[in-house]
Amino acid sequence: MVPMFYSYRRRLLPLSLGIALSSWSAVGLAAPDSAVLSKDLARDLAGGDIAQAESSTPGDTDPAAPSEAPMPEADTSGLEPGEVAVPLFTDEADAQTELGQPPLPQSERPTDEGFDTPPDYLTPDPNPLLVPTQPEDVEIIGTQPLSLETAINLAFANSEQLRIALLQLDRTQAGLQAERSRLLPTVDLSGNLQTSSSSAPGGGGMGFGGGDSTTTTLSSNLRTDYDLGLSGERAARIRAAERQVRLAEIRVEQTREELRLATTTDYYAVQEALEQIRINEAFLAAAERNLSDTSLREEVGVGTRFDVLQAEVQVANARQALTQAISQRQITQRQLARRLNIQPSIDLTTLAVNIAGAWPLSLEESIVLAYQNRAELEQFLVEREFNDAQRQISLAALRPSLGVFGQYGVQSLLSSSTGASASINDGFTVGAQLSWRLFDGGGARARATQNEIDIQIDETEFEDARNSIRIEVEEAYYTLVANQANIDTASVAVNQAVEALDLANLRFNAGVGTQLEVINAIRDLTEAEGNLVTAVLNYNRALARLERSISNLGGPEDL
Repeated sequence: MVPMFYSYRRRLLPLSLGIALSSWSAVGLAAPDSAVLSKDLARDLAGGDIAQAESSTPGDTDPAAPSEAPMPEADTSGLEPGEVAVPLFTDEADAQTELGQPPLPQSERPTDEGFDTPPDYLTPDPNPLLVPTQPEDVEIIGTQPLSLETAINLAFANSEQLRIALLQLDRTQAGLQAERSRLLPTVDLSGNLQTSSSSAPGGGGMGFGGGDSTTTTLSSNLRTDYDLGLSGERAARIRAAERQVRLAEIRVEQTREELRLATTTDYYAVQEALEQIRINEAFLAAAERNLSDTSLREEVGVGTRFDVLQAEVQVANARQALTQAISQRQITQRQLARRLNIQPSIDLTTLAVNIAGAWPLSLEESIVLAYQNRAELEQFLVEREFNDAQRQISLAALRPSLGVFGQYGVQSLLSSSTGASASINDGFTVGAQLSWRLFDGGGARARATQNEIDIQIDETEFEDARNSIRIEVEEAYYTLVANQANIDTASVAVNQAVEALDLANLRFNAGVGTQLEVINAIRDLTEAEGNLVTAVLNYNRALARLERSISNLGGPEDL
């Protein structure tokens, strides 16, 4: 399979489609030059409209406009088509004066290794309860290019779902510690201050006779108890808590793998939207050139109104397609920013499209490796052990329980109206306690039966997950192979479409072809370029799904 991948590199390199190929062994992302972020694009452009700033050129200046210091130009070498380069402030003091607040932190663009320490604008706000209240709090004021690996690392650092899974793991570990505390004896200290009054006969008064006596005593007890674990409940509870910790660890692993796949999918969606903008911009430029040529021919009397109308329709369709592609880019960028949970004022863009790598395993080897690695299979086995521990806890209610205890007590007479002298008495007691519930109406047995059924459910779910994992691996593998072939086919189709467009233009200029042939050739070239980009990105998506199906892999290079 690997030699087949290298054949695609030879075919794809001659194409000018913005697809940067580095190697077939792993993701090779180009290292950009500098960051493109600013504090406020509208203020930087002296209050001009953002849409006008995007469409303006350095030569479009107004002679009547007041003279202003030139702004430094932003580096546009790493931006994809459709992205706007945002100029940077030259001096932090100028930014502070202009905007009344500190500028955004600036950073060099990421390399394949990413950021050593992500800048503040790529990390979520430390206050999770903060809600923006002003429009400027959510205004997009900068665009940051990211490599795929950097995006995945940011997702791991910022994701709320992963943070919740880690907190749940900490919670289960605390629960395990609580259950293990049963292995130690308990020690209780109690105290009692008591005043009692009694009447003695012979004192008279109201016909009852006798005298009153009051006594005040102070007593305290120190008691320790220890369960010998004869019923097995303590060991079963500890085992159940251990299984809960393992389940929480598995959920963390599952969350990380799902987050990796979701981030990769969102990243490729941004790449696809940017490529569609580039393709549609080229299509629109070609259609406008064709319209200009057709209109000129009509003016000199060698063309027809029908040809002009066809060319105008093609231009209108191209503009609509470009508008839709720009909208899709904005949507996918915000989705990626949401996935990474970055500051709401920062937009993200991607590096050039790359073929992510090769898959070195056969289908059969991939399926077996998935069975060994997938956390979902281990999850049901752990749940089975947890339910078995719950069954032991239920049955422990019918078993004898034996515990030992020791108690030391002190009692002191503080005062007495009878004239008795104060005294201190103490004593020590040790013993054992046996308890055994002989009949509970069948409740414990019924709960144990429930746990046994839960075990059967876990075994059935394990079988279902095993079969589903095989389907996932096969689907991703077959999609990978199909798009592997599609890349080769699409690259040939692009070359053929370019040649067909050249011939259509030559035929039309020579008077032996029609305007319809040129229009069809332009459309075919656009479709072929789109098919090539789609094939490459679908290949990358299939590779990401295959890695997720195997699980516990950062990429094919880990195999």
